[in-house]
Amino acid sequence: TWFRLAVALGFIAMAVWILIPDKLDEDEAEQPARYGVFLTTTIAFFMAEMGDKTQIATVALGARYHAVELVAIGTTLGMMIANVPAVFLGDRITRIIPMRAMRIAAAVIFLLLGALAIRELFG
Repeated sequence: TWFRLAVALGFIAMAVWILIPDKLDEDEAEQPARYGVFLTTTIAFFMAEMGDKTQIATVALGARYHAVELVAIGTTLGMMIANVPAVFLGDRITRIIPMRAMRIAAAVIFLLLGALAIRELFG
């Protein structure tokens, strides 16, 4: 029960946190990234992907098939197929919907998930 409560409270905390405007949202659009967009994105994805399920699946595939080059190419291509549409969709959405509205919508979703988890836990 304590774990479910922690998850529920985490959703609620995320709802509050996401409403706090990020200085990067306003400033980064006008100023280029310190190390350039490519290097910044590369570092961000490297940090985000370390130890996640995609990396674990890649290790398992490499061990299973003993074809390191093909596994590396396949996982890279798979990530590109998954991420490229998200980049273009995100770009298009931010041209139509203001960041403030997207923050509010995300906060509402996190708040609902937290409330539903608490209701399921205690209700």
